[in-house]
Amino acid sequence: MKSDLCRNRRVHPGFLFMTKQRYFFTVLILGSLTALGPFSIDMYLPGFPAIAKSFHTTTAQVSLSLSSFFVGLAAGQLLYGPLLDRFGRKRPLYIGLVLYIIASAGCYFSTSIETLIVLRFIQAIGACAAGVASMAMVRDIFPLDQNAKIFALLILILGASPMIAPTVGGYVTEVFGWHLIFVILGIMALVILLTVIFFLPESYKADPTYSLKPKPIISSFLLVIKEPQFYTYAFAGAFAFAGLFVYVSASPIVFMEVFKVSAKTYGWIFAGLSVGFIGSSQVNNLLLKKYKSEQIIRVSLSVQVITSLLFLIGSWYNWYGLGGTIGIIFIMLCCIGTTSPNASALSLAPFEKNAGTASALLGALQLGLGALATLGVGILNSHSSVPMAAIMEISALIALLILFFGSRRIVNKVAVSDNAAAGMAH
Repeated sequence: MKSDLCRNRRVHPGFLFMTKQRYFFTVLILGSLTALGPFSIDMYLPGFPAIAKSFHTTTAQVSLSLSSFFVGLAAGQLLYGPLLDRFGRKRPLYIGLVLYIIASAGCYFSTSIETLIVLRFIQAIGACAAGVASMAMVRDIFPLDQNAKIFALLILILGASPMIAPTVGGYVTEVFGWHLIFVILGIMALVILLTVIFFLPESYKADPTYSLKPKPIISSFLLVIKEPQFYTYAFAGAFAFAGLFVYVSASPIVFMEVFKVSAKTYGWIFAGLSVGFIGSSQVNNLLLKKYKSEQIIRVSLSVQVITSLLFLIGSWYNWYGLGGTIGIIFIMLCCIGTTSPNASALSLAPFEKNAGTASALLGALQLGLGALATLGVGILNSHSSVPMAAIMEISALIALLILFFGSRRIVNKVAVSDNAAAGMAH
């Protein structure tokens, strides 16, 4: 590790002599930064009906606060990439975490759904700093051949979010009310901020020569998006991944309004369904030993299209009860879990020097399309699972069509190794 890091003079010298304990603690801190955004999403989902009742509005309207959060995450991807390269990793991270804490306090004191929607957007801008900075720090701190391993460890920490957050949120909402959820999120961010300040040294020194002018930044993004391998797999993966955002946004309506489960029960259902997405992303590592990423994507997307169509038809004719709905959503989440890491790895494969720009653009596409998909859930405002199923089917079908037509123009410039795809499992 020392020889690899010495070649990058910007790396903090303290990392050259990392002990096992320091290694574990560093990964834990980076994992907590990565998990802040997902926790901010999953923990307040069980509170949707309570928030709607508090503001005298509908659950579909409350889901717009989730859409605004996704929009904030998408915008933050493009914002923090250049800032982290210009000012180092920690200064923009401090600003983002402080902004998150302030916005969380504002959410607690919100008196209208409109105010909550705006504050959730601001909260997402702050949370995005944590996610982007943690990914950049992995590249700074650890040798390239260890990145896949570190990303896999971060995903295990990240997997705690959908397993724990909605369950905790359900209990907190029923016992103390939805407001306390934002207090807990604010305290989490404060603890992370203090940990970063005192225990995580700067991994990349500020670069005064890095330009923040719009023209060179836009030129870098245009250079990336013109690459056929990038736009094919990035857009196909983003449309497929939009199905996950639709599920997250619509699941409180489907389970708590249509099937009348309690907030606590919904938390357990959400946690159980998350096993499909998290587990399949890990099973993908085993599949890569026998199959190429391109093969896995084609099969996963095809199954996702067929399953979504069955879900749509069954929802229209009321074929499925609670158990059937849970089962078919589980299959769709498994498909997304195998499509996403391979699409991400393949879209980033042609890039070396501007991998950070490509990564930021990829994240913005995923979150931006996800935000648009969740807006559809709020606009349709139907007390059934039909809107969820319809949007999931449309997004999966578009993804498959993009893959079919775009793959004809691809000339692979860089072979994607099994480890590369495994490392992009989130």
